[in-house]
Formats: sequence, structure tokens, C-alpha cells
Amino acid sequence: MARSDATCCLSTVRDWESPDYEPALPVSEKSNPLTRDIDRASASGVVRMLQACDAQMFQEETEETYQRLFSDQVVKTVLEVAQRAELLLQDPRGSLVVLSGCGTSGRLAFLMASGFNRELKRLNQSLVYSYIIAGGDRALLSSQEAPEDDPMLGMLSLKKVCEGKKRVLFIGISCGLSAPFVAGQLDFCLQHPEIYTPVLLGFNPVHQAKDEPIPGCTFTFRSVVERMQDLVKTQEAFLVNPAVGPEAISGSSRMKGGSATKIVLDVILSAAHAATFTNTPITHKGIVQHMREYERTLDVTYAQSEGMSALVEAAGHSLRCGGRVCYLGWGSLAVLGLIDASECIPTFGADFEDIRGFVSGGYRQLHNNEGPLTSLGRQFCISHEDFQSLVLPHLSDQDTVLLLYTHSDDVTDVVKVAGTVRGRTSNLHAVYHQTDGDTAAAGQQDHINKLCSSTLKITWPSSASASLVHMWELSTKLVLNAVSTGAHILKGKIYQNYMIDVQVTNSKLYRRAMRLLQKLSGRPESHCEEFLLKAIYRADELTVDITSSDITTRTHAARDRTTVVPLALVCLLTGCSVLEAESRLEQQPIIREAVEACLA
Repeated sequence: MARSDATCCLSTVRDWESPDYEPALPVSEKSNPLTRDIDRASASGVVRMLQACDAQMFQEETEETYQRLFSDQVVKTVLEVAQRAELLLQDPRGSLVVLSGCGTSGRLAFLMASGFNRELKRLNQSLVYSYIIAGGDRALLSSQEAPEDDPMLGMLSLKKVCEGKKRVLFIGISCGLSAPFVAGQLDFCLQHPEIYTPVLLGFNPVHQAKDEPIPGCTFTFRSVVERMQDLVKTQEAFLVNPAVGPEAISGSSRMKGGSATKIVLDVILSAAHAATFTNTPITHKGIVQHMREYERTLDVTYAQSEGMSALVEAAGHSLRCGGRVCYLGWGSLAVLGLIDASECIPTFGADFEDIRGFVSGGYRQLHNNEGPLTSLGRQFCISHEDFQSLVLPHLSDQDTVLLLYTHSDDVTDVVKVAGTVRGRTSNLHAVYHQTDGDTAAAGQQDHINKLCSSTLKITWPSSASASLVHMWELSTKLVLNAVSTGAHILKGKIYQNYMIDVQVTNSKLYRRAMRLLQKLSGRPESHCEEFLLKAIYRADELTVDITSSDITTRTHAARDRTTVVPLALVCLLTGCSVLEAESRLEQQPIIREAVEACLA
């Protein structure tokens, strides 16, 4: 007897949890069975698949499987870390909470530290939050993958930030439990327990932590985690590592990994603030209730799937036509626009002009450690004024502009900006948040609606919690991830559900490229590495210097290369030269069709 559709769907959802499913890969690197053909989906199909994948974050734990977000041990650890943060908030002198990570994790560390410091400032309290991102502040806006591999750099940056502090709660974020930069920081914390309490936030089980040797170190990421495990019972270290399921695009931890990072940190720090400033006890029930609010945030957001699909379609059309997508934002939603845009470069091999974010107030609003970075080049020009001088004069209907704001922002300024942009392109859209019954900006919103091709209004119950701004942020992140991912899918930058045009700029991405070539070609590892090197060095014959080089040298050579993995794959499958492969990809830029043409 055939199973029902519901049972089949549940089976597909749970397939990745089987020990026989891609057993060599950690959860964060597995492919998701729900999205095997996402590269052939329509805009609405992409949004439906992303919704199903995001829902996996909140699935309950089953017997003999991974611990999940609502597992008792995860909730208990979140509660304990919140209590530690509360102690520092109660006595901020000489205290610091440091959030640190690489890439998306570091950008979210910045978002969270900045947001909670703003809240402390509003309450006239001492600021206790600091952030570290591998590669420094330029990594907030651009791809800086190489520093992720440097544990010494991680340790030194932590030591510098914490100079003179007596108590430090360090939260290191590594979605795959793999970043050497974070491993170096955790190791340093373990060596100085009189000052540091280390917390590791990631989304793989401990046995799947990266166990490759780190050059110049006596430890691996896994050995650091195992040392932390020994200290968990005495609360000298904490591990928060629920599984949230494979990413919709395999290994793209900016998506669920980033969302789950934001959820966990929001819950921890909000609970600590509520306990310190409103005498609200930190309880198991309260932690679970707060997590459930984020689950409802997914429901509220994806209730707008039709509007999200329209945005994906518009952005995809722009990228296919050689146009661009611009996010013009206000407040913290603008920062999420910056984050989403910066992630497209390493994920899809995109140019920085393809998707860009701009912030009302520019660096004055950002409050980043290093201040304005505009001297580094156009890529670091992020204010609305920069948009008007550098981008607006060249806009056309082939470009998509997306306004991001809430009715708590300066809606008068939104109207003004919308009018200016509408004078250059009709392809103007808006995503905004408001609460039930909020009519204060109704007239201005009507004006914006008339200027825009589409408006995505996300309405929240007026009875929602004090963490409403955090819900708005997560909701906006989900929308923007869908827009940028969907647009690149429609452009042909995804093969099945793999980010095949990934930049090979650090050891993690080099290993990912190798696995991808093996999987898609069926060829042995040594053969795949040979063709990967040919694509990196654009050479049909490899010299001894190339074949004997280490990964650091190879990833350094690859940092300015585009279409490395697609080139290697076409050469592998056809035996053609690198030059011929480049020609084939120029003729057919949709990678799956180019590869299938080769096979035919």
C-alpha cells in the first residue's frame, strides 16, 4: 500500500537524519533532500522550498537522532549562558561579552553586539558588548575568507579587545564547528579560565567538528571542543550546538546557520537583559516561549510568500539582464541588507555591484569598530548619499531597488528616497513592518505604495513581545536571503542545490570544491584536485611548483579567479582545455545547462 503524501513528505524532511545519508559529511555540509532540483524551480517554487528548509530549524528531536533547538539540553545550556550574561550586566565594571565569528557569523556578531549596546545606551547603562570578525571591519562588507584559517590572528584579536578586563563571556560562532580563527580564540579562553568563560555556538554535533590539523597548532577544532566538553558539567565552558538540518543550498551557512545564530543569541541576551533590568527570572519555560516566538516569525514572514516570489522574480530578471539589485534601508534592517549583499560575492561568485546594500546615515548609523571605510573603494561606500551619487545616475528599469524599513523609522525620508528612485526606474519595491492598528504613517505609506511596483507589508500583532525589533530583523533576513538566493538561482548560479560557483579562497572552501567535483563527476579525489588546480591557475599543464604547493598558496592564487569550480567540472567531464571550457561557459552561463550540454 502506497504511503500518503504527508508521510512521504515527512520522510523526505527526515532523510538527512539517517546515518546512511551522506555519512562522510557533517550536517552543515550535507545536501538537503527538499531542494535537489531547486536550480530548476520557478520563483514561487524557490520560496516554497526555502520555507520548508527553514521550518526544519524548529523540528522536535526524535529518538536516536541529533539534538535540536528545543531539546532539553540545548534549552538548559541557553538558560545557563543567559544567567552568565546577566551576572556581567549586573556588574559591568571590568566585564565584557565578546561575540566573534567569520563571514556571516562575524557579521551577525556585529549586528547583535551593536543592537544590544544600543539598548544599554537607551537605558543609560554601561556598554558591555564587543564583536570580532575575521578580517576586521572590511569583512562586514566584503569577502575576507583567508583570515578564517588563522588561529593566531583570532587569539590576538581577542586578547586585544579584552585588554584590562577581569571577566569575559566569550561566544565563538562557527556554524560548522570548523573555523580555525574561532578555534584559536576558544583555545586561548581555555588557557585563561580565571578571566574567560568560553561558549561555542554552532550547528553540528561534536563528533562532526573539523578534525584536520591546523598549520602551526597542536590542536584541531575537534580537540578544542572535546576539552570544552570536559568543562561543561562545572559550567566552566558551554556548548550550544543543535542541528538545524542541511542548508537549502548545500553548505551555505549564511541561511539557516545565520538565522539560528541570530535566534539563539537574541534569546540568550534578551533573557539576560530582562532579568537584569525588569527582574524577569530566566526560566526554562521562558526560554522555550521566546524560541516559539521566532517559530511564529517564520509563519508570519512566509505568509507573504506570493509577495516574496514577486521580489525573487524581479531580482532574478535584473541579474539575468546584467542589471543590479540595490537594498536601501533604514535602522537595523539596513544592516541586514548590507550583510545579505556582502555574502553574495563568495557564495555565488558575484560581483560586488550585482547586489549592494545602502544604509540611511551610513557609517554614523553603523557604529563599527574602525569607523568609515570609504577610503578602501566604491565597495565600501554605503550611505544613501553614496547611492545617489554613484548608482542612481546609472539606474534603469533593468535594475531592482528594494526599500527596507519599519513604521518606527523616518517614513518621511522613505517617501523622499522612493520619489527620487522612481524618477530613474519603475522597478521599485518595498518591504516594511508595522504592528496591528498602527495608522500613524498610513498617508505616507499610501504614497510609497503608489510609487512602488510592489509592497510587501508584514503586520505583527500589537501584543507581540518587547523583542519585536528582533522579529523584524529575522523576518527581513529571511526575505533578503530568499531574494538574493532565488535571484542567483534564476541566473543559473546553482547546480542542483550546490553553490558550484563558490570562491575557493580558504581551506574550508577548497575542501568543499573538492567534494563537489567528486560528487558531480564521480572521479577520484586526485583527479578532481588536478583539474581544480588547472582551473585555479588557468593552465592545462601543471608545474611541480603548483602540484607541490600547500592549500594556503592555492587559495591565495584563487582569490581573484571566477568560475573556478564550473571550469574544473567542464574540463573533468569533457577532457577539453581550460580555454575551451571558458568558451563553453561564456556561451551557456547557466551552469547546469552547460554541464548537461557537455554530457550530451
